[in-house]
Amino acid sequence: MIFGTLPSGERVERHELSSGRLRAAVLSYGAILQTLEVGGVNVVLSLPTLADYLTRSRYFGAVVGRYGNRIAGGSFTLDDVAYHLPLNNGPNSLHGGTEGFDSKVWEVRDVSGSAITLALTSPDGDQGYPGTLTATVTYTLDGDALRIDYTAETDAPTVVNLTNHSYFNLAGGGDVLGHVVRIDAARYLPVDDDKIPTGELAPVEGTVFDFTTPHAVGERFDGAYDHCYVLDGDMTVTDPASGLTMEVTTTEPGVQFYAGGMLDGDATPYGPHAGLCLETQHFPDSPNQPDFPSTVLRPGERRTSATTYRFPE
Repeated sequence: MIFGTLPSGERVERHELSSGRLRAAVLSYGAILQTLEVGGVNVVLSLPTLADYLTRSRYFGAVVGRYGNRIAGGSFTLDDVAYHLPLNNGPNSLHGGTEGFDSKVWEVRDVSGSAITLALTSPDGDQGYPGTLTATVTYTLDGDALRIDYTAETDAPTVVNLTNHSYFNLAGGGDVLGHVVRIDAARYLPVDDDKIPTGELAPVEGTVFDFTTPHAVGERFDGAYDHCYVLDGDMTVTDPASGLTMEVTTTEPGVQFYAGGMLDGDATPYGPHAGLCLETQHFPDSPNQPDFPSTVLRPGERRTSATTYRFPE
């Protein structure tokens, strides 16, 4: 169905998927996961209209790129060439810049009752990034799980870091400070005042960042989490009130755990901690951090990754 029309005249489609007790809706704008219902409860933060997504979204449900997360100073050097990106997060470039993949209309390549594939071509120089990049994302519902598959290919050396920016609330409302989180990660990335990694992979043991055993989001640190973890395994989130649990597995080396503390309830319909994000990805600022896993993609290579969100009964 047609969800709306952009000022440019481009039409935005909305497609519904279902499998077992899961239902989902995906928009061609931003490849947004608009809704994800588990047993009739929508567990992601959603907006009702295209106008809302244009003006009131904080990347709700979107696929972000070309580079998810922050790049320090909005610049990096690749093969001895310096590239400069738009600054949209203080001194940094965040989630691909001022007009990232979250604000593009993706092509619907294939759609069935339980899966949809969308594609986007980002031209050379788009938001300052080199190379023409072709990206795809596939959402698949299978029983009690949602799987997201990503691919990327380029015609010139570039950097890429794709992720989904859904905010989860397993209660379908209220805040997530009581949600209990476990992250199988013995290390995390400390950041400076601009939220750029210092380069250290620090142990979580003995800190408020230790989620190797389950803790409620609001139990420590006032729930002010917006940090990348070096994954050793999977993640779980449980809402004790409803008993609903989400299990997350990924092929990516890290996850940005963001507890929604910067949602303000004014510019968006949601207040602080209305949802939490587990953005599976490579590390922030990797193009400027040679000791981090590389995010460089070259011609002839195909970058793939997958993340699965499972809701066991």
